[in-house]
Amino acid sequence: MNGLKKEMAEWIQAILITLVVFLIYNFFFGTTTVYNTSMYPTLVEKDMLFMVKRGSIERGDIVSFQSSLTLTQADYDGLNFLQKLLHKPGEPKNLIKRVIAGPGDSIEISDGKVYVNGEELNETYIHSTTSHDVAYQVIPEGEYFMMGDNRTVSYDSRELGLIDESDIIGKVVFRFMPLQKIGTVN
Repeated sequence: MNGLKKEMAEWIQAILITLVVFLIYNFFFGTTTVYNTSMYPTLVEKDMLFMVKRGSIERGDIVSFQSSLTLTQADYDGLNFLQKLLHKPGEPKNLIKRVIAGPGDSIEISDGKVYVNGEELNETYIHSTTSHDVAYQVIPEGEYFMMGDNRTVSYDSRELGLIDESDIIGKVVFRFMPLQKIGTVN
């Protein structure tokens, strides 16, 4: 009987340790999947990304945030086996964009050029020209202006408006799928 108690205690300890590790991981870290080409060439469809959920968000960071869009059946059908285990059609679709300006910044988009605080950004990462003129005198505290790197197909702050800090899920730091492209994301 003593051996049974010891074995039960070991099982309970193992379950509790697993639960604590799981909770800590989910509090500080997360994963997401790229569903479209709005961040091309930096990120492409079906890239799987590792994110940090805590920490400061700065201009140039790539972040994932909650949107009102949903994962369509076509999106789901295009996923690989592992991705299908993690997602299902109809669930909210998180968007992945680059932070262009944050609280206290001014932003202006005019004639295809992006200006933050009056200075033109040197955006070596973009794939296409920037359309839609936009002007914010001062971005309020807790708000961010975000755009995709592939501006002609990106659904971003030009249409959505500013993104609230509470909707940001995490900052993208690492690509873990596909394996041939594993590494940090800039």
